[in-house]
Amino acid sequence: MSVVGFDFGNESCIVAVARQRGIDVVLNDESKRETPAIVCFGEKQRFIGTAGAASSMMNPKNSISQIKRLIGRQFSDPELQRDIKSLPFNVTEGPDGYPLIHARYLGEMRTFTPTQVLGMVFSNLKSIAEQNLKAAVVDCCIGIPVYFTELQRRAVLDAATIAGLHPLRLIHETTATALAYGIYKTDLPENDQLNVAFVDIGHASMQVCIAGFKKGQLKILAHSFDRSLGGRDFDEVLFHHFSAKFKEEYKIDVSQNARACLRLRAACEKLKKVLSANPEAPLNIECLMDEKDVRGFIKREEFEQISAPILQRVKAPLEKALADAGLAVGDVHMVEVVGSASRIPSILKILTEFFGKEPRRTMNASECVGRGCALQCAILSPTFKVREFQVNESFPFPISLSWKGSVPDAQNGEAEQEQLVFPKGNPIPSVKAVTFHKMSTFSVDVQYSDVSDLQAPAKISTYMIGPFPTLRSEKPKLKVKVRLNLHGIVSVESATLLEEEEVEVPVSKEPAKEDAKMETDEKPNDTSAPGANETDVNMQDAKGTAEAPGVENGVPQSGGKPVQMETDAKVEAPKKKVKKTNVPVAELVYGAMVSGDLQKAVEKEFEMALQDRVMEETKDKKNAVEAYVYDMRNKLCDKYHDFVTASDKEELMAKLQETEDWLYEDGEDETKGVYIAKLEELKKQGDPIEERYKEYSERGTIIDQLAYCINSYREAAMSNDTKFDHIELAEKQKVLNECVEAEAWLREKKQQQDQLPKYATPVLLSADVRKKAEALDRFCRPIMMKPKPAKPATPEAPETPPHPGSEAQPQGANSPKASPNRNGDPSENVPAGSGEAPPASAEPMETDKPETTSAA
Repeated sequence: MSVVGFDFGNESCIVAVARQRGIDVVLNDESKRETPAIVCFGEKQRFIGTAGAASSMMNPKNSISQIKRLIGRQFSDPELQRDIKSLPFNVTEGPDGYPLIHARYLGEMRTFTPTQVLGMVFSNLKSIAEQNLKAAVVDCCIGIPVYFTELQRRAVLDAATIAGLHPLRLIHETTATALAYGIYKTDLPENDQLNVAFVDIGHASMQVCIAGFKKGQLKILAHSFDRSLGGRDFDEVLFHHFSAKFKEEYKIDVSQNARACLRLRAACEKLKKVLSANPEAPLNIECLMDEKDVRGFIKREEFEQISAPILQRVKAPLEKALADAGLAVGDVHMVEVVGSASRIPSILKILTEFFGKEPRRTMNASECVGRGCALQCAILSPTFKVREFQVNESFPFPISLSWKGSVPDAQNGEAEQEQLVFPKGNPIPSVKAVTFHKMSTFSVDVQYSDVSDLQAPAKISTYMIGPFPTLRSEKPKLKVKVRLNLHGIVSVESATLLEEEEVEVPVSKEPAKEDAKMETDEKPNDTSAPGANETDVNMQDAKGTAEAPGVENGVPQSGGKPVQMETDAKVEAPKKKVKKTNVPVAELVYGAMVSGDLQKAVEKEFEMALQDRVMEETKDKKNAVEAYVYDMRNKLCDKYHDFVTASDKEELMAKLQETEDWLYEDGEDETKGVYIAKLEELKKQGDPIEERYKEYSERGTIIDQLAYCINSYREAAMSNDTKFDHIELAEKQKVLNECVEAEAWLREKKQQQDQLPKYATPVLLSADVRKKAEALDRFCRPIMMKPKPAKPATPEAPETPPHPGSEAQPQGANSPKASPNRNGDPSENVPAGSGEAPPASAEPMETDKPETTSAA
């Protein structure tokens, strides 16, 4: 089972895997730890990751980046509209109100949803992990921002499905950071809580998380965020500063050229990094636009001055996180800063002033989220034994249910009712059972109670509950189970109709007590989700509550205590039995992919991946033809010179030149089969030359081996050594005859070969010499290695009974049970330095393996 964590960022991605020794960040094809989150569409294939980044400058309008800002958001979102203005590719509104990406692929314009493009990024990350692990990767854990809405979370799951992945959990990036921080800490307090603030300022957003640590656990106390405060916003400030400056000085408008915009933004990003370590920095770009070289210069003070509106927003998430956690600044013991944009000195200065302490950098700013995701995956998988560490996550948004009365009630003017089910900070995962009093089919809406921080539609999904079976009870109860799962997705899981029926059964005293307790409508605990806490919320229509004052859930109130029924054991009394019936639930999620579209996206991704693979193989075959041309041409003039006739050499050289010209003209764009055929055509002429050279190089060594074999067996057959005395003379003579025959064959073939020129087809092949040596060895070895006949065994002396009163001898050297060695001397079985052999019944000592204490 794969244990992999993916951190997909707005600019770059990290792949981390769990191994026996801990968590490793995987290197990509370019041996880099970070992989760009870019998909570049070409005329024949896609270029994803590092290949996409290399192609983006030459093909900016078809290079799709910043996918994280597009998924699961409506086209009319103000933030999305601001982002689109800085994107080099074309984004339009789709028929469902969500963005569509336009790119030229395989010679025609295609449209892709952001979810499809994210699936392509995940496919690339998956292949990187598989190449490193040398195994298939399916199960994983993916990090997401805490501010992702329900629809964005579903989009990430759909993208993972398109890539063939199965996420065990979508974990908040700040929670993954806290897990990677705390699981290795061995000095966490057992009683007092250690409060740590994690400030993550990435490429596009800022997230703040306050976590409380105790020994073996962490609890998320509060989340806060600013979705548009990241490193790219500082890049954008520099971009606008220099584009205005160049427009004034050089009379060029960078915004009119997509490639110039990309180059200037890349230069501004480098400039920002230089300013983080230096008080001033220059900017030089050759031939930026209209064949003009541009130059610029900026000091850190000026950069902070033009970035002041962004820096003023840093404190707001910090204050909100402290307020939600109910802590004062002094209650935060440590501040950890991570994220690619956290290196800006002015941000560190603001954090220091706010918390009154220097922020720490004990974690890798770019890799901590990926490592935390891999750790969470290891905790959820049975593959690794991980140190016991509990993660208590909280949900950042309040979720409520709203519903209307049935059709007759609506005619009487019943208003829509709403009930908060999962408040802000609710644990993840969680299950709650909601009780309704309904007689017919009705709908329930799942929605956000507060959308001020989200800028998203309040309504998440609608569930149609019904139709109901034939009701036998006048007051049926409907229990609806609502689940907040590990991914942070809310859904109505099931609906169960509870009806009371009276049946005549004999009732004794003890069961009567139990029946009364059942009537109090105690809700069983749900153990279907580990760590899930389930509560019961009673929701009745106005009509139902007015019918029976003083009655809750159809049970008379009795001071909160169950009524004890005193009856005789043999008296028959009516007993109430609760009948449970499942009611159908139909789901409608607004903006989510339906299963049919998801399956089409999976098939489309498979087709595109196949096209990419075919093109890569075609490139490899084309490169093989080109390499053969250059390699063979050099060898014909060098080491193959003596192994080819002048006419053959001239003919082959002409063929090679012709192939080279074809490669750069008509053969520039051919299929894989054409390149294979072209290479085979060249090898028909080149392979005989290579074979002659190879035979010449190997022949001497192989002949020496055969000669050594002949001499060795001849000497053994003619030897007077006593170890060969048991072999008959006739057998030795057969060996000598075989050696003479092999030597004569070798001499004859060698003379023929020596008379031939190097460019002639050889008559003495290395394979033939090797076969002759093997045949000689097969014939001579059984004869010369024949074992000596065994000597007749000497009769053993009768055992002497022990003298009465003397102690029994230990089972050792003189014991008859000691097995004799090949020389018949049992004394050699005794270990050196010991007077006796170990007892036969001794068992091996059992040793305990030390328990590993690594995190994973």
